[in-house]
Amino acid sequence: MSDQNPSEPPLDDAAHAPAPAATPAPMPPIAPEAILEKAEHAYGDSLKITPRERAPLLSQVRGLIASAEHNTGKPLLELTRAELKQALCQVRRRHWTAQLNAIVEGDMEVWVRKPDIQQAVALVTDPNINAEHLRDVLQGVLEERWRSMGSTPAQVLEEVRTELADSGVTLSGAQLANLSASVAEAFGVQDQNLTRELVEAEEKRQKEQAEIRARAEERRAQELERLKQWEDTLVDFEEVPAILRCSRRDALRWIAENRLPVARRVTDEDGRETFYFEPSELKKCRQLIPYWRRGESGPPEGALEKAPLPTLEPATPQGNEAIARVAALDKFAGHFRTARALKRRITLVTGPTNSGKSHTALETLAGAESGVALAPLRLLAHEFRESLVNRGVPTSLTTGEERIIDPTAKHVAATVEMCPFNRPVDVAIIDEAQMLSDSDRGAAWTAAIMGVPARQIFVLGAADCIPQVKRIAELCGDEVEEIHLERKSPLKAGGTLALKELKAGDALIAFSRREVLDLRAQLMAQGRKVAVIYGALSPEVRRAEAARFNSGEADILIATDAIGMGLNLSIKRVVFSALQKFDGRENRNLTTQEIKQIGGRAGRYGKHEEGLVCVLEGAGSPTVVRRALEAAPEVETELRPLVQPDADIVDAVAGEVGTDSLYGVLARIKRAVLRPDDPNYRLADMEQAMEIAAELEGVEDLDLNTRWTYAMCPVNTRDNGVARLVEWAAQHARGQQVPPPGTGRLPPAAQSSNEELERAEKRHRLLVTWRWLAMRFPEIYADLETAERNAATLDDWIEQVLRTQSRMRETTRRQSRHPGRRGGRDGGSGPGGDGKPPKRATRRTATARSSRRRPQA
Repeated sequence: MSDQNPSEPPLDDAAHAPAPAATPAPMPPIAPEAILEKAEHAYGDSLKITPRERAPLLSQVRGLIASAEHNTGKPLLELTRAELKQALCQVRRRHWTAQLNAIVEGDMEVWVRKPDIQQAVALVTDPNINAEHLRDVLQGVLEERWRSMGSTPAQVLEEVRTELADSGVTLSGAQLANLSASVAEAFGVQDQNLTRELVEAEEKRQKEQAEIRARAEERRAQELERLKQWEDTLVDFEEVPAILRCSRRDALRWIAENRLPVARRVTDEDGRETFYFEPSELKKCRQLIPYWRRGESGPPEGALEKAPLPTLEPATPQGNEAIARVAALDKFAGHFRTARALKRRITLVTGPTNSGKSHTALETLAGAESGVALAPLRLLAHEFRESLVNRGVPTSLTTGEERIIDPTAKHVAATVEMCPFNRPVDVAIIDEAQMLSDSDRGAAWTAAIMGVPARQIFVLGAADCIPQVKRIAELCGDEVEEIHLERKSPLKAGGTLALKELKAGDALIAFSRREVLDLRAQLMAQGRKVAVIYGALSPEVRRAEAARFNSGEADILIATDAIGMGLNLSIKRVVFSALQKFDGRENRNLTTQEIKQIGGRAGRYGKHEEGLVCVLEGAGSPTVVRRALEAAPEVETELRPLVQPDADIVDAVAGEVGTDSLYGVLARIKRAVLRPDDPNYRLADMEQAMEIAAELEGVEDLDLNTRWTYAMCPVNTRDNGVARLVEWAAQHARGQQVPPPGTGRLPPAAQSSNEELERAEKRHRLLVTWRWLAMRFPEIYADLETAERNAATLDDWIEQVLRTQSRMRETTRRQSRHPGRRGGRDGGSGPGGDGKPPKRATRRTATARSSRRRPQA
């Protein structure tokens, strides 16, 4: 029997089947104004929407409509209460930002940053939040920041203080109390004693620093008075004929012939020089006058032994002659006894960039039983070491802040300043010898070429250095062989390029960090993939950025003249964004050698058939570049090598002058030890060393050699570096260990601004200074492991930021073609999309806030 109900139609009877349901017509889209009006009618009374807010709210509604259509394919018919609140929060965030800025400025909370305020307003989901609750949300953001910066309140307070000091900001007592209370609360500490202890410790530190500054000022004044007393004993030219018992004409002639020792020269505003002389030295010259009148420089060799000249009165204590004698900077080559004991031969290899200068030298070095390779930068010292190790030669590394010691190695790669003067080797390489002319570092090349104890020395550099190197060899009595190499691939001057005309393989050259980052932003806005290299980046990050460019991951490299030395870069065209640079003293045109050195990076041999050097549109005339590339090597008119004192010289002068003041010693060396008219040497720029020495005058219980080491420390004077160095030196003097600087707060790379990137770069430079000191005072700067770990963390973060920003800019550019792709009616990825903060609750109640009121500045 069939189970079918007889009252039902047969299943296969199509005639009796129900008619299919009609497809509903699609709902017509509703105007944004109508959607907003409906939502306001339903929920708006409690949200207190003002007429001024309607226009930006409509913009938010249009965005929600576009998002809904993209994600669901359906039109948006109405707003939920949560969506209206979220849209209104977006509209009111600008007002909340201004409100928080005013609160922070009124409370003088200088430690609050713009990203802190931005993060706080992004967390708000209540459009009716009041100022007190808004302030609580900001405090929650700050507490997260404090906990990310250290494990104890004291450590965090030190980190914040260091960051502020970088900007030259010193906190008042009230500000310290506010900051300490905020930090203590982040760690759940309600003990008022802790806040008081933190404030007292900081006030004690500030008091000690003030006392150090006061003592330094007093002692500098004393040393300057001592110097003035010496200068008061000097006489001008008018008294010289009477002291020498000669005519004015003779005195003028002997000054012109550099026979009379000029103790001091003063140049007035019109460029006229006034000479001053030390009477005791002039009196000693009397015995030489008969020889000078006959056109002879002095008595023949051996004459003094056969017929001693009349005994003169001894030089006065602290006199110029006595100090110059013990310093012996005019006999600088003689300081390097180990080198002078060897028969040395110098091979001077010159040529432009990409001429292969280092290849032959490295082959000879690798085949020697022992040797040393000296580079201008830590990055290049690493490259020298890698080249030798790849040739099977065990090699150690020595730089100012780093040691890699291989106990089996008889070779070492080092920076020029770390030249080993007391260990004889068979072969030495000294790279980038054109640095001899550099006012800041040239003295290090002088010392290296004069003092490296090697039997065969390869000196590599541009052709401009030839006269100076030959002069140094002459002063040392060394033989010189010259080899000149030509560039392996042709280098040509190109024309002018617009920014949009840059191609893959181009290197765009700027001359400041800001210009590099500005150009980077412009190129990324055009969808270009960019790598950057500038001086503030560590060698590790520079190498990573170079690898991105060489591999093709980045199309274009933007760099400062930091690429002029080292780094193997596959550049086809070098494009100058400017033909001027600020050199720390003035804004000036690029020199011919600078254009050659930087432009020569184009056309890497084996990668490109030729190199082109161009100019960015609006930066200047390409004719300037063409003339520079075609120009003959510049003729160096000043052949006297730059020299500076070392620890032994400083100690000797201090003993002669009778002072333990480093500032006083350096002031005397600068004024008196090396005569300005010395025929063989000239004194290097000692301004930074003197600045540090002057500030160290207030630190007690540091011996002279320790002060000298601090004065030689690499610091950035624009980052409050000298003040921090003095603070560390004071801890050193008390026998306290100096902990390494932390990394500071490192936000996610995707959320990092250029300001935070710059802050991380400053922290890295601070760690470089700390590690440099750790190499010299390991008992005081003891925690090297933490310092190296922090430096590596900063390197990784900075590299990640540079990469992430490039990817984010590319993603943003793509999304701009497809608006509404991100987010949907469920709230998307934005904070508060579900009506709740995305992280832990950060708001405090008004009662909780009122229970911890802090004193206001």
